[in-house]
Amino acid sequence: MWDVLEEGIKEHPVLLNRAPTLHRLGIQAFEPVLVEGKAIQIHPLVCTAFNADFDGDQMAVHVPLSAEAQAEARVLMLSTNNILSPAHGRPIAVPTQDMVLGIYYLTLEPERPEEGEDLPAFSSVDEALMALDHRKVRLHSVVKVRMPGKALPPEMLPETVQVDTASNGTRVPVVETTIGRLIFNQCFPDTEEYVNRPLMKGDVGRLVDSCVHRYDRAQVEQILDNLKNVGFHYATRAGVTLGVQDVTTPPDKAKILDRHEKEASKIETQYRKGIITDDERRQELITIWTQATDVVKDAMEAQFGRTNPIYMMANSGARGNIMQIRQIAGMRGLVANPKGEIIPRPIKSNFREGLSVLEYFISTHGARKGLADTALRTADSGYLTRRLVDVAQELIVREEDCGTDRSIPAWVVVETPKGVREPNAHVDTSLFGRVLAEDVKVERKKVASKGDELDDVSVQRLIDAGVDVVRVRSANTCEAEYGVCRLCYGWSLAAGRLVDIGESVGIVAAQSIGEPGTQLTMRTFHTGGVAGEDITHGLPRVVELFEARRPKGEALITELPGTVEIEDDEEKKERRLTVTSEDGEQVQYKMSFRARLLVGDGDTVDVGQQLTEGSVNPHEKLKIEGIQALQHHLVEEVQQVYRSQGVTIHDKHIELIVRQMLRKVQIIEPGDTEFLPGDLVDRRRFEAQNRETVENGGSPATARPQLLGITKASLATDSWLSAASFQETTRVLTEAAIAAKSDGLLGLKENVIIGKLIPAGTGMGRYRNVQVRVKPEAIPEYWLARQREIAEAQEAGEPVLAGLTREEAEQMLGGAFSPEE
Repeated sequence: MWDVLEEGIKEHPVLLNRAPTLHRLGIQAFEPVLVEGKAIQIHPLVCTAFNADFDGDQMAVHVPLSAEAQAEARVLMLSTNNILSPAHGRPIAVPTQDMVLGIYYLTLEPERPEEGEDLPAFSSVDEALMALDHRKVRLHSVVKVRMPGKALPPEMLPETVQVDTASNGTRVPVVETTIGRLIFNQCFPDTEEYVNRPLMKGDVGRLVDSCVHRYDRAQVEQILDNLKNVGFHYATRAGVTLGVQDVTTPPDKAKILDRHEKEASKIETQYRKGIITDDERRQELITIWTQATDVVKDAMEAQFGRTNPIYMMANSGARGNIMQIRQIAGMRGLVANPKGEIIPRPIKSNFREGLSVLEYFISTHGARKGLADTALRTADSGYLTRRLVDVAQELIVREEDCGTDRSIPAWVVVETPKGVREPNAHVDTSLFGRVLAEDVKVERKKVASKGDELDDVSVQRLIDAGVDVVRVRSANTCEAEYGVCRLCYGWSLAAGRLVDIGESVGIVAAQSIGEPGTQLTMRTFHTGGVAGEDITHGLPRVVELFEARRPKGEALITELPGTVEIEDDEEKKERRLTVTSEDGEQVQYKMSFRARLLVGDGDTVDVGQQLTEGSVNPHEKLKIEGIQALQHHLVEEVQQVYRSQGVTIHDKHIELIVRQMLRKVQIIEPGDTEFLPGDLVDRRRFEAQNRETVENGGSPATARPQLLGITKASLATDSWLSAASFQETTRVLTEAAIAAKSDGLLGLKENVIIGKLIPAGTGMGRYRNVQVRVKPEAIPEYWLARQREIAEAQEAGEPVLAGLTREEAEQMLGGAFSPEE
């Protein structure tokens, strides 16, 4: 029975899906392996993509039946073809948790021998491992080993050895390393440089990333499996467990708290004497106790041993972080009350010592709010994803090159507020995988050419050449009539090469932005009603930006360049700020005394500069500074929220959504066109109509760009089928009927609704009913020779049975047969 079943499932992939399917990696194809028992077993490295864990998660199994479905599953969906994340282009199948801990333990800093003691030396890696098996050396012992054929980094080569091995003859350098690191480096091919340092989670990720781009798929699979096996094995061998005695509170905690307690009582005294206000008292106390918490945290970190299990888990990046350990072994610190205001008295105990009744009570507020937040956040995040999918679903790569000469600047080097120049920390999400729009020259020498694709190597070359800024193609400047073009989009991040025509990049963008949405906080920690500080963060901020709402705590921005003059009006309890330009033009802004100014009296300001703290209103930004400034602002602001939570998303995904928010213009003067004043018209249609009118000698229409939130933009789409299936169905359908609208069926939703193949991927016209002609050189020689033999046999009047000559048929049937048979 088992054998028959095993034969039946050979070469037949199945699809595994875990709900909720938040991005395309939530469904992947696998080759099934038969196992005893009722539980599905999956590879640990795909758990990140599925967001799965082994505590009772359920998964659905689907069997693709048709040949096309099987081919699609094997080529597009097989888990080994989905090592890179579509959101940021870096590997998503990387070791996590136990594996990271095992690798960290294996590569820990060595145990240095006593001065004057000789290091054990071995002639090969195998000899060193044999010594470990015989307990002659330990896992973290420093040893000297000869490693023929292994690529070594320059710092590991002895000084007498040249880096160029050709001039070095046949001598194999002896290197100093640990047994653990020898074992770890066996996971990689010899061409991969030897790694001789302790590895954290990020380092392992970077190693996998460099391997994905250097080796073929089969090798990458093998490397990942090796890392998994080594990680699990040595995490088990390390015997890392948690015991109460591992949680050590810093001995000088009481002294630290006393010192800060004295400072806090001084502040209380000043408040009681009326020297400071209640707001100032709260601020001061919060500052003092935040400082105290940090000092306790540092003292706690300093007294952990390097092999302390709790410290190893956090330090390696396997699980937990130093903030959580601070609450277990240091002090809990400041918490918020139900209104979200920070209580200015800290929780001085930690969980190891136990909390007092009062401390326990005030920490329940935050815990309960956290649970309520999680439930709300999941729903809000799902709804945001739905709106994003709806606004971007028609964005498909439909042409090779739209031929635009517009582009956006991307910074290679940035200047810090202190005036220090350093490489941009975000080149990964802004430059990687883009196409250059102009040649890059440094002192008249060409460093990169227009049309070059930027990968890690070329980005590093730009940094080394001292380039400040380059101009790159972007979805925001693409002039394709429908969807976007290949060059403006750049790389498909999941494939690590230029995007294919037919890729539904809009859906990928929506999923990449929506999937981490549940990780974003809902928290709005108020610092006690201080204006300007209550800016929305986390998920609500992302929604505020994508819906183009007037922000909470709106900041003032100036419409004129010029000099600032500030005067206070005590009677009206307001502050007036006047900006005077060089030609004497003036603009006046009024604000309350509570608003925090970012400029001083007599300062000079530029157009669009922020005058007060808070968030900028995107509609004002568009009116004052124009489209490109607004596009940059929206992308940066969304990225700020995601980066603050440690989530990486490529800029291009956000740019696609911003492109959809800015695709409409509002007609001011219709000229000789068929538009009416106030009409909302698609930008491409507006430009085409104007061109036609001018060619016919008429006067063109004028319009102003319009920023729509994603819900409005979805409802303003040209496809009434898509809009009706999204929201406000009755209104959309009645308006479409009154206007006698027709639907061009360009997006995905409208085709799904009427049951047509979607116009993306293999559903595009250009990929269907393709005639295949086999070129002679593609036909194997043995097959041609066989055909010649059969033709000769037929010519000679020999009977040919099912492509076999008489001789072969006799051999198979074990005897002669008559021609009739």
